[in-house]
Amino acid sequence: MNPDSLVYVAGHGGLVGSAVVRALRHEGFRRLLLPGREDLDLADQPAVDRFFEAERPEFVFLVAGKVGGIHANETYPAEFIYENLMIEANVIRAAWRAGTKKLLFTGSSCIYPKFAPQPIKEEYLLSGPLEPTNEWYAVAKIAGIKLAQAFRRQYGFNAICAMPNNLYGPGDNFDLKTSHVLPALIRKFHEAKATGSSEVTVWGTGTPLRELLHVDDLAAALVFLMQRYDEDTIINVGSGDELSIRELCGVVREVVGFEGRIVFDASMPDGTPRKVLDVSRLTALGWRPRIPLRQGIEQTYRWYCSTLS
Repeated sequence: MNPDSLVYVAGHGGLVGSAVVRALRHEGFRRLLLPGREDLDLADQPAVDRFFEAERPEFVFLVAGKVGGIHANETYPAEFIYENLMIEANVIRAAWRAGTKKLLFTGSSCIYPKFAPQPIKEEYLLSGPLEPTNEWYAVAKIAGIKLAQAFRRQYGFNAICAMPNNLYGPGDNFDLKTSHVLPALIRKFHEAKATGSSEVTVWGTGTPLRELLHVDDLAAALVFLMQRYDEDTIINVGSGDELSIRELCGVVREVVGFEGRIVFDASMPDGTPRKVLDVSRLTALGWRPRIPLRQGIEQTYRWYCSTLS
């Protein structure tokens, strides 16, 4: 892939996709295919086929999909499994048929077994039962990985799969019904400060451990992998650092400037108890993240505040 290549970013309007576009433009890529959702429904197979036949992208970043936190996954299981299955099946097949040189598909760390040994190695995929609160999303993403690997095995299609950990950053979803943990915490603490509330209630016990990666670091890693990784095996992308939800709440409270107390509602689900990735395969290739967690949270909070004005 070089600056003259024709590159399609599927899902360019989302958190990851918009970061990939920023990273590509920073690296000098200008021939980017960025059709809006109103112009191309990725769940519509005939429409996807027509797009690929007409445009013939050389490289494809497949970062589109329906995502959300525990509440969203438990509330909309049908949408999570159906939409993700349709999107990945349509895009992977159409890219192969159109002669795309290389496709990168993003999975997620949450598709690994709930009680996988820590840190999680790539080979732990499908070695145990999934976390029940997001199994619909996980099953769809695993199917996407296997589809990419099947097209590689049967047709020699150069498709690779990256597994990022918990992401955050500008452009994140702050809807409390559908967001992931960090944007939900930022919004809760901000609104509590704005209304003068004395406390913030957080789901679960606060004990689960999470690894967080800034979305711009992920985007840089995906561009790096598109240029330098060609293996059938999935590859983890993460920071290698972790902290508890309780510790994360403390950082967010300081960044926001909330002075009240934090209440943990143990009657609500915790999700997977620990989830940190083994990123030795990626670091061996020469890539490491650059954005420290606190700096990234401060940047994300500033972005969130800018959307309120």
